[in-house]
Amino acid sequence: MSAKEQQIENEEMIQEEVELEQPVEEVVGEDPLEEAIARVQELEAQLEQTMKKEQDLLLRTRAEIDNIRRRTEQDVEKAHKFALEKFSKDILNTIDNLERALATPANLEDESVKALFDGVELTLKELISTVARFGVEPVGIVGEVFNPELHQAISMQPMEGFEANQITVVLQKGYLLNGRVIRPAMVMVAA
Repeated sequence: MSAKEQQIENEEMIQEEVELEQPVEEVVGEDPLEEAIARVQELEAQLEQTMKKEQDLLLRTRAEIDNIRRRTEQDVEKAHKFALEKFSKDILNTIDNLERALATPANLEDESVKALFDGVELTLKELISTVARFGVEPVGIVGEVFNPELHQAISMQPMEGFEANQITVVLQKGYLLNGRVIRPAMVMVAA
């Protein structure tokens, strides 16, 4: 080694010794343990928030499932209850025709006409009792108070023996299916 290299090496060693002798400056800031504790608390708070959100989501999901189940049950109940609505509307025409047949004047002294008349009457009674078993009931009776939800007023005219808004004439019976109007009664109302 040359003298110059020796001198550079000595200077470097002296500088290292000086650096080692200088006191190490303390790290300004928090203790690493305190930082770790703060971080743990922060993570616990986040975990608690996440758990609350999950619990809320779970409750909302359960409520939505219950609502869907309830709606489905109501829809099925309505489907069962009102499945016969279209059929009932169609059968009402037959009932009307049988009632018209019984309302026409006939010579009941003739045995064949009387037997036919009795047969139509029995058929009408049986048909009415059959539809009644399935929840179809007639509305619109003379003397009843007019109800716009059940009756359709064709005309209003003063009539003796009837109060205002009382049904005086039933032109066509109305019918309900399990409480729902499937055909309103066409009536005349006293004024």
